[in-house]
Amino acid sequence: MTTCEDGPLLLRGSFALLTQDGQAIDPGRATVALCRCGRSATRPFCDGSHKVTGFRAPGGLERSA
Repeated sequence: MTTCEDGPLLLRGSFALLTQDGQAIDPGRATVALCRCGRSATRPFCDGSHKVTGFRAPGGLERSA
């Protein structure tokens, strides 16, 4: 998984996506972008809404103060 600064989480390779109830979510491809901003119309997948809403988050580990 790769965290993109001000953007989504990228998953590449072999992975499984599940709902909180354990139901499989078909990603449809080997690389997917997962929404971090919460505004995507296609959650859990990213649709680029973070750009319009001005979402900001670091690309690395976020440390609390």
